[in-house]
Amino acid sequence: MKSDNFNLSSALLLYAVTDRHWTGEKSLIEQTREALTGGATMVQIREKALDQAAFEKEAVELQELCKEFHVPFIVNDNVALAKKINADGVHVGQEDMNALEVRKLLGPDKIIGVSAQTVEEALLAQKEGADYLGVGAVFPTGSKADAIDVPLETLKAICSAVKIPVVAIGGITKDNLCQLKGSGIAGISVISALYAQKDISSAAKELVKKTREITK
Repeated sequence: MKSDNFNLSSALLLYAVTDRHWTGEKSLIEQTREALTGGATMVQIREKALDQAAFEKEAVELQELCKEFHVPFIVNDNVALAKKINADGVHVGQEDMNALEVRKLLGPDKIIGVSAQTVEEALLAQKEGADYLGVGAVFPTGSKADAIDVPLETLKAICSAVKIPVVAIGGITKDNLCQLKGSGIAGISVISALYAQKDISSAAKELVKKTREITK
C-alpha cells in the first residue's frame, strides 16, 4: 500500500496515459473525466511538448480530478514536478533517474513505476525500490516512436521473476488484449485505446471488463 492507501494491483487494472494529440472539441480534462467515469483506475500525465508552467497547471487540474475519483495520479518522467505538487507518484524510463534516486527524493510513501523490457531491468528496478513495472511495447504502437517490442514470452518471464505488479504497455486495444491472458500482468496501460475513441467512457468500460477477464 502506497500513497493514500491505494491497492496498487487493483489500481493498475486500467492505467490511462494522457495524450493531447487526440483532443479535438474536448479538453484533456474532459476526456480524462470520461475515462475515469468509465472505470479507468489510474492516470498518468505524459507531456513531451508543454512548457513547465503549462505542464504544472495541467498536472494540478488532473490531480484534482483524480482525487475526485479516488484513483492514483502519476507524473511521467518529471520527478521534480511530482514532488512539487505532491502527486501520488512518478513513472520513469530506463533513460531517466533510477528508482533508488527517485525514492530518495519522493520518500517512502509515493508510487514509483519503472519501464522495463528485460528480466534483468525488471529485477534491478524491483531491487532499487520500484512499486510496479511498465513492460512493453507488447504490440506495435504509434504513441512512442522509440518503443521497443517485448515478446509475450519476455512479458511472462518478467511477471514470473518479480514480486511487484506488472502493467503491460504499448499498442493494446480492446481487440488484441485477450492475447495477454495468462501472462501474469495486473493490468494494461493505454493511450489511444481510450483517448482516440469517440465514446471514451464506453471504451473504458469495455477495457475494464476485458482486462478483468484476462487477469483473473
